[in-house]
Parts: sequence; structure tokens; C-alpha cells
Amino acid sequence: MNLFITGTDTGVGKTYVTSLIVRGLRKAGLDTVAMKPICCGDREDAELLLAAAQNSLELNDVNPVWLRTPAAPYAGAMIENRNIDLDLIRDKFARLRRSHRSLLVEGVGGWLVPIRRDYLVSDLATDFGLPVAVVVRNRLGALNHALLTVRHIQSCGLQCAGIIWNDADAAGDVSATTNKSVLEDLLEVPVLFDIAKDQRDLILGIA
Repeated sequence: MNLFITGTDTGVGKTYVTSLIVRGLRKAGLDTVAMKPICCGDREDAELLLAAAQNSLELNDVNPVWLRTPAAPYAGAMIENRNIDLDLIRDKFARLRRSHRSLLVEGVGGWLVPIRRDYLVSDLATDFGLPVAVVVRNRLGALNHALLTVRHIQSCGLQCAGIIWNDADAAGDVSATTNKSVLEDLLEVPVLFDIAKDQRDLILGIA
């Protein structure tokens, strides 16, 4: 399995989901690794992905570009007076894609977060050409964000593999209890799996 994992926003659980999938596939015997091409702030996300793959890579392979500023990559690069090395990212991706049967790529922030002035996360995903899974956190606004994200993915000519529903901290209000069923009715892509409040192990529906 090869996937690009994006989210409807930052902080929706992309790293948690990516780590779960990596662990699940490796437990099933697949040579699966993950990368997060760009980290902003600390590198905790990349370190979690590295641990999920049983430290089978180097941290700089998992995360080739690290900006210390906790902001969008475009903003962080301006603050640090750096150019984000897209060729380095593409090279690391190509090497991991060739050397491992299964590769997951976690995006940074949401689908349209700017990496450069004229280059967004969506452009990076398009360059990679992988099917895209969207992590959606169950909260007010999830429907709008999910619909916008999925439809833009499809407009880029990419396959949207489906939704990963994060119900781990849902508030229990009206929107939280209806969001998933409404989204399933409106979208023509599947909900791949659901992270419920009491769920700690991944039950793969996409292996």
C-alpha cells in the first residue's frame, strides 16, 4: 500500500493515523515505512513515524526538511531565510519508493498549506502521484472542510482513496453525532476506518 495522507486541517491526527497504519502493515508482514517531507517546529511527528517503522530508516530520510519555526512552511522559510529544497524531498521520496514495498507520506498541515509562494501541499502530492487519504476530525466544521478537501484532490486528477474518520475526541454534540453519516451520504469515497474514543489498535479496512 502506498498513500499520501493529508488532513482537513493541522492537528487532526495525521501522524497518529499514519503511525497506526505503518504498525498495522508491518505487523501483517509488509515492508512499510513512512516519511514526513517537511516538519515545522519540532520533529516529533517524524520521530513517531520512525519508531512506527521500527527505526528502519534514518531520521533525515523520514524528514528531509526541518524548519524550526512552528508555522506554515512558506512562512517558516521566510522567517529563517531559507529555500525549501524540493529536489531533496523528491529524491528522498524516490529512494524510499524504490527500496520499500509500501510507503506512506504524511503531508504538513492541510491540503492547501503553502510550501513556497507558488507551491502547495497539493502540488507535492501531485508530484508524488500517490492515492490520497484524508484524515477528518469529528467536530463542527468537519463537513465543509472534508468536502472542500476531497473535491480539490479530485480536481487535481488524483485518486482520493477515502476518508479516515477521527472520532477520538468528539464533543458528543449534534454535529458530532451526525457528521459521519452526512459525509458518507454526500461523498462518493469510502470511510476507510474510524478511530473511536476507545480504539487504540488499528483495524485495517484498506490492507
